[in-house]
Amino acid sequence: MINEPSVDALVRKLGTEENPVSRYELCVIVAKRTRQIIEQMQATGAQELPGKQKEIVLACQEVLNGKVVGAKD
Repeated sequence: MINEPSVDALVRKLGTEENPVSRYELCVIVAKRTRQIIEQMQATGAQELPGKQKEIVLACQEVLNGKVVGAKD
């Protein structure tokens, strides 16, 4: 279970007052970024992330830091 960053903080970070993001959208965005991280690791031959961090945690931290944003189609 991921406690930090919290789901509420991630939802607030991705959305705005006028255009809020649902938890479902957050899940889709984080899952997609997690898959990208795994594919990058496989392409470079990396076995694990620094600090034995999980890929999904890194994806959540990237959302919180503003490195990953959601796009409306």
